[in-house]
Amino acid sequence: MSNGDTRITDDAYAKRAIMTALRIGFLAMLLLWSYRIIQPFVSPVVWGIIISVAVYPIHLKLTAMLKNKEKLSATLLTLVALAIVLVPAILFTETTVESLRDLSAQIEDGTLQVPQPSEGVADWPVVGKPIYEIWDLASKNLEAAIEKLSPVLKDIGPRLLAAAAGVGGMVLQFIISIIIAGVLLVTAKASEKSIQGIFDTLLGKHGEGFTDMASATIRSVVQGVLGVAIIQAILSGIGILMIGIPGSGLWALIVLFLAIMQLPPIIVLGPLSIYAFSFADTTPAVIFLIYCIIVSASDAFLKPLFLGRGVDVPMLVILLGAIGGMILSGIIGLFIGAVILALSYKVFRALLYDVPQAEKEA
Repeated sequence: MSNGDTRITDDAYAKRAIMTALRIGFLAMLLLWSYRIIQPFVSPVVWGIIISVAVYPIHLKLTAMLKNKEKLSATLLTLVALAIVLVPAILFTETTVESLRDLSAQIEDGTLQVPQPSEGVADWPVVGKPIYEIWDLASKNLEAAIEKLSPVLKDIGPRLLAAAAGVGGMVLQFIISIIIAGVLLVTAKASEKSIQGIFDTLLGKHGEGFTDMASATIRSVVQGVLGVAIIQAILSGIGILMIGIPGSGLWALIVLFLAIMQLPPIIVLGPLSIYAFSFADTTPAVIFLIYCIIVSASDAFLKPLFLGRGVDVPMLVILLGAIGGMILSGIIGLFIGAVILALSYKVFRALLYDVPQAEKEA
């Protein structure tokens, strides 16, 4: 081949390379642009998918009971799920607002009486002594205690407002996700084929069965971790509301965080039980203490009741997923992160142990 032919070939190769690079760049720009547009909806959509997968067996049973009316079944499940989210949120919000309003009125009128702390509070590890000093000062001179805590209160105030806004945003995202889940339940069979196609494309012949594994993992985490955490939070909020401790909704939300991260709710309920003895009669306070112990230990029998066995994912994975998800996506990320990281863990293990073995047998 002459030098002229070689130069023409090189020029043609360069043009093809440039055209390929431009096309890839254009597709990448479209994908990035599309992602930026739909980014605000990623978390609700993912959570909607997780909810739909978790409740799909219930949807099948309800559809059979309703003589194969899939749309009616999906509508009923959606309405029930919305009620489960909205009713506690409204009740706890109302009680928290009323408690704060009464507290503010008592402070303004000078009628707020802070009970004397128990001597045992000072013996609490790390935080016992400063808590006892502030509590004791508030019981003797509330204005002096507020003045002493004013720098801290000024710093915490905006954070509490931001947290309250985050809770409102979480409820809205839950509503959107539940509606998305209801739509996905109607198209569940087509969605399952699409997901199976994705696994087959990404994993080839080893993709078969990954859809079932992913569904089983999602249901295990949602029912065995998130479901139990929600039940413990609701029961905790009811008990706190009945005993008369202000801010039952806020305490229930803290219990929810702890339960998802696999920490015992007694971390919050224990101090609240001790506080109940300072203002309530002995009998109600003792009943509340026993109730808190039962709620905190309820996961021991709730998880087997929901699953029949434990969640086949290390609790460290759940913990890291919950914390990382919350840092990345806010409160709703607390739920999504635990599920996604657990699913990733199961897929990684399947690829690590099953695929090499399959290749050896091939």
